[in-house]
Parts: sequence; C-alpha cells; structure tokens
Amino acid sequence: MFMASYLRRYRRQIGFFCLPCILLLPVYIYVSIALCYIMKHGAPHGAHVVHSVLPKHFTSSGLQHSRDLAPHPAKSFWRNELDSGALWNIIQYMTDRQYNPILRSHLAENPSSVSNKTKMSRRTGDRYSPNYEINNIMPDYAKLPIQMKNFVTTMHCRDYPLIIDPLDVCDAQAKVGAPTLLMAIKTQTANFENREAIRETWGRSGNIKTLGGLQRLVRRVFLLGKSEDLHIEEKLHIESEKYGDIIQWDFMDTFFNLTLKDVLFWDWFSRRCPHAHFIFKGDDDVFVRTPAVLDYLLAEEADGGSSNGSRQANKMETFVVGDVISNASPIRSNWTKYYIPESFYKGLYPSYPGGGGVLYSGSLAHRLLEVSQRVHLFPIDDVYVGMCLLRLGVYPINHPAFLTFDFPKDEPKEPCANHTILLVHKRSPAEMFQLWNETSTPSPKCRNATLRVKLRPD
Repeated sequence: MFMASYLRRYRRQIGFFCLPCILLLPVYIYVSIALCYIMKHGAPHGAHVVHSVLPKHFTSSGLQHSRDLAPHPAKSFWRNELDSGALWNIIQYMTDRQYNPILRSHLAENPSSVSNKTKMSRRTGDRYSPNYEINNIMPDYAKLPIQMKNFVTTMHCRDYPLIIDPLDVCDAQAKVGAPTLLMAIKTQTANFENREAIRETWGRSGNIKTLGGLQRLVRRVFLLGKSEDLHIEEKLHIESEKYGDIIQWDFMDTFFNLTLKDVLFWDWFSRRCPHAHFIFKGDDDVFVRTPAVLDYLLAEEADGGSSNGSRQANKMETFVVGDVISNASPIRSNWTKYYIPESFYKGLYPSYPGGGGVLYSGSLAHRLLEVSQRVHLFPIDDVYVGMCLLRLGVYPINHPAFLTFDFPKDEPKEPCANHTILLVHKRSPAEMFQLWNETSTPSPKCRNATLRVKLRPD
C-alpha cells in the first residue's frame, strides 16, 4: 500500500526519466540487428560504408563474388621479427618488407620500425665509397678474411660506370635478325689465352651451323672488372679495339665481385642487345658444344610454340637450365674462397644453376634485372642468381649434359663421351682446341651420340 502511494506521488518524475528509454529501445534493437547482419553478410548493396585504418591484424574481404568475410588469420602472414641476426638477412628482410604492398604504408608511417642496424648499414654517403661503419655492426669484422671485409664495406655499391662499352655487338632497335644466342663470358684482364682460344673455338661470333645444319646468329662478349696492373689494362684496350667484344666496368675484378658482373650485364643487355633470344653466361675455362647448344635451344623454343603462342611466351619467361645445385649450405671454413661467416648470412642457399655455365632466355634476363633491384648483393654469384630466381618463382631446370664439376671420376670414360655433353668444366686453352676439333668432325661411331641422361651423383 505504501509502494502504491509512493508511485502515485512520483509518477510524473518516473515517467519523465523512463519514457525516453522506452522510446529509444526500438532504435537500440534495430541498430544491434543491423550490425549483426553487416558483420555476417557484409554491407547492403549501395550502402555508404566508412572504412577505418586497418589495424595490424585485420579481417580481409572475402572472394570477389562473395559478401562473406574471410576468417581472421590465426597469425600474420608476414614475419614481424627476424630470427637471424646475420647482416645480410637483416638487410634483405627489411628490403622485402619495404616492397610488401600491405606493409609499405605501415612502414612509411612508422619509420622507427626500421632496424638501427639496417639504418647504419645504409648510411653510406657516396654510393661508390666504402662504408667502414659496417665494423660496428658485425662483431667479428676484425677477424674476417680481407675479401670478406672488402665485400661487406662496398656491398651497397652496384652502379659502376662502364670503362669499355662495345657498340656493335647487336642492333638494339631491331627485333628481326637479333642473335639466337648471346654468349656472356666472365673473364679477367690477364686471361688473354683463354679469350683467344674461345674466339677461335666454341665462342665464335657470326652465323654458326647447328648439328642439324641450320644457320643461327651467335654473338659474344667478355665481362670484366679492372685490375691494378696498368700494363695489362693497356693490352686489354688494344684487344678491345681489335675484337670489339670486351665489356669492362670500373670495379676491382675479384671473386666476390663476380655478382656485379651479373647485375651490370643484365643492365647492359637491356640497353644494347635486348632482343637476343637466349643468353649463355659462363666462365672462360669451360668448353661448350655450341652447335649442340643451338639445337637444344631451338627445340626448347619450338616446343609448344606452334599451336599455343601464350604457352610458349610463358615458358620462355621462366626458362633457365644448367647444373642445378640444391640444399647447399654456406661454407664456414675461413680458409676457402667460398667462406661465408654466420655473422653475415644464416640459412640454406636456394636452388641455383652452377655458375660455370648456365643458359637462360632473354625474356628472363629482363625480369632478373628488375628483381635484382630488390635483392641485396651476395658475394657468391651463382647463389645470388638463385636468390633472384626464387623471388621470381622460377625453378631452374637441371640437365645432366652440363658438367660444371667435370665428368664423375668413378664413371668410365666412353670413346664418345665428349659428344654427349653441352658443357664441361674445367678446360685449358689447349684442351679447348683439342675438344673443338674432336667434336666438330665426329667419327662415324660418335656421329649419332645423344646427350647425357645420367645424373651426376651427389
């Protein structure tokens, strides 16, 4: 009775406060239902939706023809932290993040997320000058071999000017009549005899007859850095004037600078000989059966191309073949020229074609030039090519006729063995002449020899 009297007495005040809540209840219910619907089915067609800035972990939109949302990932699909503290891994990790289209804006807004070590490694001043601050980053810098010290202090440099630039190797404007094969041979200034033997045997320039009797255009260039011997440098310039096949850049020609020959050659190729169908890149102490190589390449180029042009174009964009090395690890013995310290690089190497000799398409060379701008230089040149191929999603083809480690020692040498290969390493100038004479005029017994199919034992 008391409660009833109380309610009658204060009914106006109670109604004043409760009425708005009662009126807003349908609005609250409507908004709740609408939000649940949108979260489950997406926004209604034509609705205006304001998108907020994506958080670090977000739910992405679903398929193009579905209004459902994709499930929230259990974890991010990029790594926020790098397991390794090795210098190359850190630099490449940050480079990959900067080229990641999802993370690019986040990194731009948060420059502090870039590692201090990476900042220091790129504080180089003149892009041609050594960066001696690197010794503050690598704890064992003082104990490194001299070639490793030289590399890590200059590994930010890759834009070296040309000293010798041959202009008549190819017609850069003409697609018709472009070389079927461009041979790019790594050499050093003092190796005059090797270059001379190559010019007179497997590296001849001009129209070369294949084993099948066809004529195909082959061009040749030698890739060099510079030496400290001024007398040898003078002889090289005379050699260049005589043959017109020398490309020389303004960097010291050392083993760890061989990678520069790849990235700088790809740039030269894109400007001077962009329409060559195929490229051979190899050492100046290998022997190549050039007529057999041409037959092999023509067969690969024709495979699938007559009936399906798009299929052929895609194949040529990914074509690379050689002696493929897989599951290789860095060599940690500091007395070898291949020594890579753990403070510089950790992890396995990607699959890569051995640098003694490899064939790839001109189309792939253009793609390698582009992707190489996003892959930090590495001191082993063939491993670096493998790193670039990995980022392109290209898998090199292994061919047992590429003997970059010579014939297996436990394999009986058949009389026609030299007629079953495309390349063999390593051969002296005298042996190149001998092999060229032998393979150019095969005996009746060896005339029909086929390419090797036996894999090199591990």
